[in-house]
Amino acid sequence: MKNLCKFLMAATVALCGLFSSTIVQAEDSIQNKVYKIAVDPAYPPFSFKQGNDFVGIEIDLIKAIAENQNFKYELKFMNFDGVIPGIVSGQIDGAIDGINVTDARRKVVDFSDGYFDTGLCVVVRDDYNEIKTIEDLKDKKAAVKKATYGMAFAEEYKDLYNLSIDYYLLTPDVVLAVKNKNADFFMEDYPVISYQIKIGEHKGLKIALRDIYGSSQYAFAVKKGSNQELLKMFNQGLKAIKENGTYEAILNKYL
Repeated sequence: MKNLCKFLMAATVALCGLFSSTIVQAEDSIQNKVYKIAVDPAYPPFSFKQGNDFVGIEIDLIKAIAENQNFKYELKFMNFDGVIPGIVSGQIDGAIDGINVTDARRKVVDFSDGYFDTGLCVVVRDDYNEIKTIEDLKDKKAAVKKATYGMAFAEEYKDLYNLSIDYYLLTPDVVLAVKNKNADFFMEDYPVISYQIKIGEHKGLKIALRDIYGSSQYAFAVKKGSNQELLKMFNQGLKAIKENGTYEAILNKYL
């Protein structure tokens, strides 16, 4: 009986040691992994190039969160229309890229807690006064950037307002279409376009309507069911930097 007890005790100690070793290895694996995180390089004030460096709210947020949670990452700069496909295909591990949380996107990605409240607005030339209410969009032509929240709005309300839609890959092309009178309006998230107009980047434009698609949130995204440890660290880090004042300092830096 004593020998049996000794055997059971030894087996228990061995199993505990194996379990502890597995936990340590898992933690080491996370700490040594370099996560590939997508960001749009031309989306001020959230991410943009300033001199030789990329800066912005999202650039600073992911840096602060990674430092707080002690994980490594590598930024992958890519056009917005390739971000969700890149997450789904496994090309990237996550994205902090001005991604609005929608039910359609929830089918293929898992979202973090929201890190910024936003709303969609209608942008026109500053000498164009034909859009003052949502009903004024009827029979107008919209320039939209592919895979964006603005595109979702335009396609959902295309029949109701008899919208004509021209599609573009890049934001500068959307803006140019309106400035050159090839389209009547485009749609953009309010904090982005208001910042760009404020600093003079988009002279000749004005905001005609705000919050046309209801309020929304930006959130970090990973492939549905994958990289849950990264999602957990993002949420924990976001909570921590909100509590210690870093989050507010980052917003105040750009807004």
